[in-house]
Parts: sequence; structure tokens; C-alpha cells
Amino acid sequence: MWQAISLTLQLATLTTLILLLFGVPLGWWLARSRSLMVEPVAALVALPVVLPPTVLGFYLLVAMGPNGPFAPLLQAFGLRTLAFSFEGLLIGSVIYSLPFMAQPVRTAFQSIGEAPLEAAATLRASPIDGFFSVAVPMARGGILSGAILSFAHTIGEFGVVLMIGGNIPGETKTLSISIFDAVETMQWGAAHALSAGMLVFAFVVILITMLIARRTGTPQP
Repeated sequence: MWQAISLTLQLATLTTLILLLFGVPLGWWLARSRSLMVEPVAALVALPVVLPPTVLGFYLLVAMGPNGPFAPLLQAFGLRTLAFSFEGLLIGSVIYSLPFMAQPVRTAFQSIGEAPLEAAATLRASPIDGFFSVAVPMARGGILSGAILSFAHTIGEFGVVLMIGGNIPGETKTLSISIFDAVETMQWGAAHALSAGMLVFAFVVILITMLIARRTGTPQP
């Protein structure tokens, strides 16, 4: 149980950090760009919200397998496959949790409006300066909410984890897989303990996200 908890926390932490690096710039682009590609890209990012996790997991499994389109690139790094490995699981988690980072961040940036950025421009702030000194601080509520939701969503992953990672103790066996195993082997006490912990965790995450949105005046995702 503790091994699964440690692995799940490690996966969720790394996923959240990666999404902060890529999700915040993506949310900014989705909020500010006037390109015709904005909504198609936004729809692509949002696919994991409505797509069955097993479907996404299946295609990621194929893509990262030894005969997938990325096989030549993997072979260049001395790898045969990323399937059923922690690294493959991390890639799947980043893709699966991306909308939970990008959407709150996009909403937060959209709520800023034009006036603060125009004021920064009149003070000769470059676009990069305006982004870091004005936009990011004003959108901190949405960014923080996105980070919390991404972390929590990764904690609760099941379908994608099972398809890409399987059930390898210490490598890909996360909390959700442990609950599934406990039910299959009729270890009801362990299943109740883990499920109750996840239920409390989910409630706390939702409550914190709502309080952050209320305190910062950020629209809720």
C-alpha cells in the first residue's frame, strides 16, 4: 500500500510540474491568440475530458510500443518501448491531465482583460515582462487551481494507467490499481481504507479550488 501511495504521489508531482511548464503558456496562447487554430487546439486539449480513458490509453500504448510511430526515436535513445514503464505512465498522465491545467489557466487569463496589459505596455514593458509581471500574478488563482486539479486528477487515474502501465509493483502500480486489486482479491478492508482516503482527498481538493476561486475572484473552471 505504501509503495503504491509513494509512486502515485511521485507521478502526480512530476505531472503537475510538467503541466505548469507547458500548460501555463498554452493557456495564455489559447486566451490571447486570434488564430483560427485556437478552438481546434482547445478542442484537442479537451479531448481527455470526454474521451474514455481506455481509448486514450490504447492509442498511447500503440504510439509508445515497439512498432509505434515513435519507435525509431526510442531506438535512437536505446529504448525498445515506453509502454509498461514509469516514463510511459508519466507521458500518459501529462496528456490525460492537460485539460485540467489548460482550461482554468485560459479562463483566468481571459478574465484579466486588456486594460492591465495595455497599461504595462504604455510603461514600456515588453510582452514577456507584461506576461510575468502583470498577467501571471493576476491569474495566480487560475494557475493554482489548475495545479491542484491536475495533481488530484493524476492521483485518481485508472483507465489510462491500466492501459499504459499495467500492474507492476513499484513501477506502475498506483493507488487506483491497488483499489482494483483489493476488490478483485476480496480484501474489503484495504479497499475501504484506500477508497475512503480518496473520497476525502477529492472533497478537500474541490473545496480548496472553490475557496481559491472565491478569494481571488477567478472564474471557476
